[in-house]
Amino acid sequence: MYYFYILRCLDNSLYCGMTRDLQNRLEEHNSSGQKGAKYLRGKKPVKMVYWEQYPDISAAMKREVEVKKWPKSKKEALVAQKKAS
Repeated sequence: MYYFYILRCLDNSLYCGMTRDLQNRLEEHNSSGQKGAKYLRGKKPVKMVYWEQYPDISAAMKREVEVKKWPKSKKEALVAQKKAS
């Protein structure tokens, strides 16, 4: 399984990504090592606020590309929808 996810950063910005292991990826992003995204440097700690599960890497990547193009307001609505359900 693959996952598309959204993180909330310390500065309240949102970061989108994809992975096979949500918990491990979150730990990588919050660590001081090289495996976290450059965008997140100085924006830690981050919190996972949304995720979706996909059967293959292609579908997860397509979703990541789609959502990254959205304005922040639309991403926030997606996060809020998940919290309501």
